[in-house]
Amino acid sequence: MGDSGTSPNDQGRSYRDRRSVPRYGLIAQTDLVEPESGLHISGRISEVSLKGCYVDVLNTLPTQTNVEVCISRDQGKFTSPGKIIYTQEGMGMGIAFLNTPADQLQVLNSWLAELNAS
Repeated sequence: MGDSGTSPNDQGRSYRDRRSVPRYGLIAQTDLVEPESGLHISGRISEVSLKGCYVDVLNTLPTQTNVEVCISRDQGKFTSPGKIIYTQEGMGMGIAFLNTPADQLQVLNSWLAELNAS
């Protein structure tokens, strides 16, 4: 059989197999806030897509936890509500963006266009 387009080091393939949009490698600082408790977690984004991101953190939150995501890089900031859809204990979390405001989608789209071009 031919190349399925997945990388040989895919972790969590069941999630990756269900993705409807491409993900891009992006190293950027992120701050997550769990709105109910006010808990702040700082981490690093390693992948991003139009629908979500992967955050590298040692201490993960439970799946289905709602968070406010703020990604910072040289080209500005992106913020969106999100929900943790999967965790890899001691490694990180997959977060889906939810109801992202239109102005923030413009920021994200400009970053994805830049990443796609490189």
